[in-house]
Amino acid sequence: MAPIARFVAVLSFAALAVAQTNPEDQAFVTPTVAPTSILSVGAQTVTVTATATVTQAASAAPDITAVSDCHAHGTVNWCMAGNEEYAISGPTATEEFQAQYTGCHTHGGETYCVDDAGEDVKVLVEATEEEHGHSEGPAEESAGSERNCHFHAGVEHCTGGSEDVTCDATPRDYNIPLRVGLLFVILCTSGIGVFLPILTTRFNIISQTNIIFVILKQFGTGIVISTAFIHLFTHADLMFGNECLGELAFEGTTAAIFMAGLFLSFLADYLGARFVQWRAKKQSHVDSEISSTPSNGSDKAGSHAGTSGNEFNRSHGLPHAHGAVHNATPMEEKINVLNLEAGIIFHSILIGITLVVAGDSFFITLFVVILFHQMFEGIALGTCIAELPKVAASTPQKCIMGGTFALITPIGMAIGIGVLNSFNGNDPSTIIAIGTLDALSAGILAWVGIVEMLARDWMHGRLLNAGLIRSTIAMFALVCGMVLMSVLGKWA
Repeated sequence: MAPIARFVAVLSFAALAVAQTNPEDQAFVTPTVAPTSILSVGAQTVTVTATATVTQAASAAPDITAVSDCHAHGTVNWCMAGNEEYAISGPTATEEFQAQYTGCHTHGGETYCVDDAGEDVKVLVEATEEEHGHSEGPAEESAGSERNCHFHAGVEHCTGGSEDVTCDATPRDYNIPLRVGLLFVILCTSGIGVFLPILTTRFNIISQTNIIFVILKQFGTGIVISTAFIHLFTHADLMFGNECLGELAFEGTTAAIFMAGLFLSFLADYLGARFVQWRAKKQSHVDSEISSTPSNGSDKAGSHAGTSGNEFNRSHGLPHAHGAVHNATPMEEKINVLNLEAGIIFHSILIGITLVVAGDSFFITLFVVILFHQMFEGIALGTCIAELPKVAASTPQKCIMGGTFALITPIGMAIGIGVLNSFNGNDPSTIIAIGTLDALSAGILAWVGIVEMLARDWMHGRLLNAGLIRSTIAMFALVCGMVLMSVLGKWA
């Protein structure tokens, strides 16, 4: 019987070969003859499961002559046929995977290839990509289109993935009650930071010459300088580099706006100083006319007038300087503080908005960072406000200045809650607005932090002639402020 079985098998293979050479006659060939014949002689048949990108009908089998570049993914062997990748699920994990299969042909509506042992292996083109999860088609395109999205100060930026960049708003479910509750936490924290120096100096708990006040002041100076460069300038540069805005015609946009903010701050200080000097000269002219009026004891009257004029200048914040160094008058100091507060307010309202619109996955982290940011920035502003003499600002005025800072970030958060479902951080107009305000604020804070705080304290103030211990402690506080706020810049 064995010779007869072999003869039947040879006839079956011959019939199938003829059917393959004439595709139009494939429909008349019974697809079950070859497997039955193979099993009757005890031949081992290996089934190869192939995943095509598109499900194909039996009458439209792919034209494959060979599969090569076979490689393993886990326990499944994958081979390439042109640009298509096929999963070979027939061999088990204990069998050695082949590097290629050749002599591919069709039996009926099914595709077979020949392995190294000369046996046919079956290619099931009916399998879909979802069954195996690995393909060069849509599955791979989907994997390649994954985007890495992250936040800069609450505004989402996405990189990677497909070449097509979407700048539409990302729909999210926001925890609004949490945001409303944390609004009041920000309010309290900002208030503590800004009012602590004001009230402690007002009630003489800590004097302006106390080492604790010096530490707070220099720590705040470091905070302001770091905020200008690490937070605001860097973030403005990231905003103007956003791919949704496109390529800028002028590469120095961020630096130009930063320079504009710095110049505006200088201009405000300069015009304020000129105004104070003009008023001083006008008052001096009036005093000279009064002193020149003839009367008995004119020398005594002139001497008295000169003394009273100096006292008036000192009490009203008018300049009275001797030598090359010009000491800032109380009015000039008030202008400087208002300049500082303006720069802080510009970006504090943005902080409030961007905090609220941040996704829930990043919201808590950003909230903690901004909480410390607002407290430290409040300390910086509060120490400057506390140093103002009574002539320049009364206690109620100081409290108003401090209260404005404490309220501005919660106001920004309230605005953010109102536009929560429509805010798009990748909209070009939003990018330009945020980037411009950040760069302007950076310029303002850079001028105030370096010129009005750092240089004035260390080059023209009390620290110029301070002792070694006092100077070392102040310098350490200054560096701590810069370093700490720079570290927070990783998240905000």
